[in-house]
Amino acid sequence: MSEISNVRVLALVGSLRTASVNRQIAELAAAVAPDGVSVTVFDGLGQMPFYNEDIDTPDGVPGSVVALRQAAAKADAALVVTPEYNGTIPAVIKNAIDWLSRPFGDGALKGKPLAVIGGSVGRYGGVWAHDETRKSFGIAGARVIDAIKLSVPFGSLAGAAPADSSELSANVRDVIGKLVAEVG
Repeated sequence: MSEISNVRVLALVGSLRTASVNRQIAELAAAVAPDGVSVTVFDGLGQMPFYNEDIDTPDGVPGSVVALRQAAAKADAALVVTPEYNGTIPAVIKNAIDWLSRPFGDGALKGKPLAVIGGSVGRYGGVWAHDETRKSFGIAGARVIDAIKLSVPFGSLAGAAPADSSELSANVRDVIGKLVAEVG
């Protein structure tokens, strides 16, 4: 792989819980990113109101949404790290997709490479949510890299997740490397 320099990856986490395994995976991505790559976990998803076109006006957009759109605009790529809630996308990620898809056809992630990974309780690790998230972000304008996949199944207790395993670290580093290779 050629020399990587100053690539910015925005990480969006689908769980608002401070100690969530998916937040740990996003933080792991930041820790294991190759030299020249910065992964920044966005912390404002829980403060954003549900998408409402009535407030998506030049004078009405909430500050939390402005911050998300600015972070996405500055990023070279995006990494979504999400669990699966009731077989689908957590509301906080769907809401982020809705805000980032506007203005329609010219959202902040338009054309930028995006990968979806994460973990969830159950034997498949959130595959359904990951697939739905890829689909929605693709419709919203991001260039979803379907070949980049990592779904981590874990037990019913958050502590049972392999968030600190060397295998997970290697897999997450591989995901970041493949995502960064799509920047350009």
